Amino acid sequence: MTVRVLVADDQTLVRTGFRLILDAEPDIDVVGEAADGEEAVRRARELRPDVTLMDIRMPLVDGIQATRLLAGPDVADPLRVVVVTTYDVDENVYAALRAGACGFLLKDAGPRLLVEAVHAAAHGESLVSPSVTTRLLARFANGATKRTTAPVEPLTARELEVVRAVARGGTNAEIAAELVISVSTVKTHLAGVQRKLLARNRTEIAIWAWETQLVT
Repeated sequence: MTVRVLVADDQTLVRTGFRLILDAEPDIDVVGEAADGEEAVRRARELRPDVTLMDIRMPLVDGIQATRLLAGPDVADPLRVVVVTTYDVDENVYAALRAGACGFLLKDAGPRLLVEAVHAAAHGESLVSPSVTTRLLARFANGATKRTTAPVEPLTARELEVVRAVARGGTNAEIAAELVISVSTVKTHLAGVQRKLLARNRTEIAIWAWETQLVT
């Protein structure tokens, strides 16, 4: 299956670089570009890409608001958005994850991580720059504003193990290896966790784990 990608960034050089990297992959197709947040929202709604790479600082509509309009809590059919930023300690990244982004990546992460982030998002997982994974997510545990709600049903011991692994940035394959279970079993547990937490993606599961200090 070809992963269709929209690249939104106000810098032509960045958009061109991302396109060259991604179009070189046999199973990725960059279907469009956007130079500002307003255009990003419009083109994403028109094209319905599998993944949108969203810069934070853009004209007209910033990347946070654009993410919220495409993937926020009020969106009936949310798109998968990966926020791309220059800064690894940025309040805007925190806000973007709150707005519905399924992951984030530093612009200097390198071609391989960019490709992996696109594949991960397309398959319902999330990849974040390794240098900021725990540091940034940990800020949710100490944030001034918390929106954590109790699960609609208690999580099982195994589900809690899966949640901890997700919060530390593990992929389904890594979690399966760590817990000595199959990948399909991991997916089953994640589906149960999402239902119980009313979470829409694994990033929201990770945020819940940090906020409740299940992971510290």
